[in-house]
Amino acid sequence: MPRKEIPDDRRIDIFSPVQPARIKYSDVIDLREFYDALHEWLIEHEWKDEKDNSVNYETFYSERVDRNGGREIWIFWRMYRKPPDTEAFVYYMDIYYHCIAIRPTEVIKEGKKLKVNKGIVEMKIAAYIDKVYMEKFAKSSLIKPFAKIFSKRIYRRVTDQKKKELYQEVYALQNWMKNYMKLKRYLPYDEVKGFHPGMAWPSHIQEEGK
Repeated sequence: MPRKEIPDDRRIDIFSPVQPARIKYSDVIDLREFYDALHEWLIEHEWKDEKDNSVNYETFYSERVDRNGGREIWIFWRMYRKPPDTEAFVYYMDIYYHCIAIRPTEVIKEGKKLKVNKGIVEMKIAAYIDKVYMEKFAKSSLIKPFAKIFSKRIYRRVTDQKKKELYQEVYALQNWMKNYMKLKRYLPYDEVKGFHPGMAWPSHIQEEGK
C-alpha cells in the first residue's frame, strides 16, 4: 500500500497501517463497471489527485497472466480532500486493488448475454490525516515551543471530530463496495438504494433465489 510521507507528529492513521479496511469478493463481477462506478463515487465525494488536482487517482498498474490464462492485477489509487470548514487538516486515502485468477465469463441478465469476469477481488483502504497546522507552528519562533501543547489542548476536540468524519466516510465507502458486490451485510438500519446498480453475481444471491 503506497503511503504519503508525512512527519509522525502530523500524521494520524485512521486504521493500523498493517490492518487497513478491506473487502474480499470471490465470484462473478464486471470489473470494468466496478472500476468506473468506484471512480464516480470518489468524484461525487470530492476526492482529488494531489499532483494536478484532477481525478486521475491511479498511481500504479501491473498485470501478469499465468500459464492457465488467469490474470493477476495490482492497482494503487491515491487521493486527498480538504475539509470544507477548516484549512488545518488534509484528508488522504489510498485504495489498493489485488485481483487474482481473473478470467472472462458470461452471464444472462434480462435476456441479454453479458461478458464479465470471474475471480477474486481484494480491496484495501488506508486513510490518514495530515495536521498541516503543525507546519505553520514549526515556522513560528513564537509558537514553536508550545506546538505540542496547542495540538493536545486547543486542537484536540476538532482533531477527534475530523478523525470521526474520515472514519465514517471510509466506512460508507466500504459499505458501498459491499452493496455493489452484493455481499451479505448485517446493518442495524435500512439503506437508501445505491445510485450505481451492482454488476456482481455472487453465489449466495443465486442460492437465495434473488
